[in-house]
Amino acid sequence: MTAPPVLAVPDGAPPLGSRRARPLLLAAVAVCAACGLVYELVLLTLAVTLAGGGIAVTSLIVAGFVAALGVGALAAKPLLAHAAPAFVALEIVLGVVGGLSATALYVAFSFHGTSSAVLVLATAVIGVLVGAEVPLLMTLLAGDGRSAGRLVADLNAADYAGALVGGLAWPFVLLPLVGQIRGSAVTGMVNLVAAAVVAAFVLRGRLGVRARALATAALLVAATVLAVLLVQAQDIVETSRQRLYADPVVADLTSAYQQIVLTQRGPDLRLYLDGDLQFSSVDEHRYTEALVHPVLSRDPSRVLVLGGGDGLAARELLRHPSVTEVVQVELDPAVLDLARTRLAEINHHALDDPRVRLVVDDGFRWLRDAGRAGDGTAGFDAVVVDLPDPDTPTLGRLYSTEFYGLVARVLAPGGQLVVQSGSPYSTPQAYWRTVSTVASAGLGVTPYHVHVPSFGDWGFTLAQAGGPPPLALSPRAPELRFLDDAGLAAAAVFPRDRPRLDLEPSTLDRPLIVDDTRAGYAR
Repeated sequence: MTAPPVLAVPDGAPPLGSRRARPLLLAAVAVCAACGLVYELVLLTLAVTLAGGGIAVTSLIVAGFVAALGVGALAAKPLLAHAAPAFVALEIVLGVVGGLSATALYVAFSFHGTSSAVLVLATAVIGVLVGAEVPLLMTLLAGDGRSAGRLVADLNAADYAGALVGGLAWPFVLLPLVGQIRGSAVTGMVNLVAAAVVAAFVLRGRLGVRARALATAALLVAATVLAVLLVQAQDIVETSRQRLYADPVVADLTSAYQQIVLTQRGPDLRLYLDGDLQFSSVDEHRYTEALVHPVLSRDPSRVLVLGGGDGLAARELLRHPSVTEVVQVELDPAVLDLARTRLAEINHHALDDPRVRLVVDDGFRWLRDAGRAGDGTAGFDAVVVDLPDPDTPTLGRLYSTEFYGLVARVLAPGGQLVVQSGSPYSTPQAYWRTVSTVASAGLGVTPYHVHVPSFGDWGFTLAQAGGPPPLALSPRAPELRFLDDAGLAAAAVFPRDRPRLDLEPSTLDRPLIVDDTRAGYAR
């Protein structure tokens, strides 16, 4: 019988097959795999927070990273004859590049308004470096009489186990505890530690005196760079972030779901979620009155609010004398905490009113369960959908036929629904797509729009079963600062340069509205 193939050791050094060396090197494989996956997840996270994270962008990053892995494997061929020093050098470079990647992307975005070029470059460079690891490690592990199949099995097992650790560490440990910039820097430090351990305890006999000196110096310099980044990370974030906002930042926090920023200049307090303006205190009454009061024309008693975590919609609902109960479903508890503290004066402490019941949950999941719960979570006289613009796939699902079908299911007979629908001027495709999508759920729709200085021309969709509802204010409506009957009648008229568009609805299967919104932003 023919003996199984054995991989040779190119540099003539003794094989690393000892009981001590092999486990250490396989552990290094697992650590490197964990770091490599974290770097990819950093890029994907930044693609969401900085570039909007569309399906196309996410797919390009994943595909580009995988392609770069192949390029890196080929590029490692000339280095196999000097696998030991090449591996140590590779890990040092990867630790620095990966550790600095989030900082570079964030600074590029804040100073130049885009980070696409840096994102592509970081994906390519990190992918090539990670791809070169496996050929070098296979070379280092070869030569002890083990077959190629057994060697690949060991490497794959260590690699996949490390990837699992990295995949869990990023969303559950690094990102929530230290954030994107410090998280990538910590991962870079781990990469450097792995390189140092391998150089000192596994490859010492394969590194000459000069190589060991160079490796030590490079490790010290790289560790110093990342240590400075860890110490200065907050200053870098604050300086870069302030460039994104015209007014001084007075509050900034990153929740499990989004970045939340408050700015203030004089009386103008503004809330931003993931960089998108949610309201300006000097004119939010225009938006909030236009959103809420048309859906109260029939003097509803029980009202459901989906989103609206700032408490402004609840404030207007509680001003109407017929409203006795408001159920508010908001995903992010951090927004609710802000609404009950820093925003309480603006929303008149609405979320602490006994008539308001807060539910911290995903709106889609809550609606799906509400129809079959039998616990009073259905039968609403009115529903207010006040959600951020659908510029990501996650938000796009909340502007789908399926979502509005679930909303219609919890409406009482004769109940009405209102949806904030974006700008018919700046994002006309997204606006009319929302109107078409609401209609596709079997509801009659009445589109309307008003001017909000901080937003521009802004649109809404009023809907009910059985036909388009009339635009009207209740005779019992409180005195409003902006909206009246004449203004509401005019709101139903659209100019000739922004005519109604009959578009295919957006669905879970085809979230067309995400591309509509992003295209409108780009224009």
